[in-house]
Amino acid sequence: MNNVSQFFVTVIYFAPKFIPGVLMTLKLSCWSIVLGTGFGLITAIFKLSHIKPLEIISKLYVTVVRGTPLLLQLIFIFYGLPQMGLKFNSFTSAVIGLAFHNGAYISEIFRGAIESIEHGQLEAGRALGMTKWEVLKRIILPQAFKRSVPALGNQFIIGVKDSSLASAITISETLMLSRQFVAATYNVFPIFFIAGCYYLLITIVLERLLNQLEKRLKVYD
Repeated sequence: MNNVSQFFVTVIYFAPKFIPGVLMTLKLSCWSIVLGTGFGLITAIFKLSHIKPLEIISKLYVTVVRGTPLLLQLIFIFYGLPQMGLKFNSFTSAVIGLAFHNGAYISEIFRGAIESIEHGQLEAGRALGMTKWEVLKRIILPQAFKRSVPALGNQFIIGVKDSSLASAITISETLMLSRQFVAATYNVFPIFFIAGCYYLLITIVLERLLNQLEKRLKVYD
């Protein structure tokens, strides 16, 4: 019984101390998701552009990012790029690494959604005098975005959890604080339990928001 009471005492005491780390996790996740979505959309358009250099660049980007671990990418950006004359602080390095990583997967989501739109809609838009860009912006992309929302939601949730790897480059987010508190108290289970609860809370809220967005978009079908 003493162990149980000690567990809850530790949880209650340390839970508020995680707030700065949780805020950093949210900040990292928001920036990486927004920028990653932008990278993903641009990459998907490049891949479908039928312009050879753009296709090669986008395919190379996706292959490299999907073929190497995120942790290795973060370490390379933070420790490797400064040796090549490109130096970023730890937060910027984490955002760049997470955004580029998310962008590669998001690009494939957008590419699949865009390719799922009937080709006849492109031809109909062109027949009405629209340019290819106008057809893409006004007809193809709105439909593709609606179709990609469920898959994007999954990737966003993965992106939130992947932000924990930013601790490897000295970002004081939720997981980094967990390790620091464990090192100071040797009380492993309650500390990591708190961290897990915070990650779970963030992902549940994000999932609810995405479900609401998905339902709202269905209204316009």
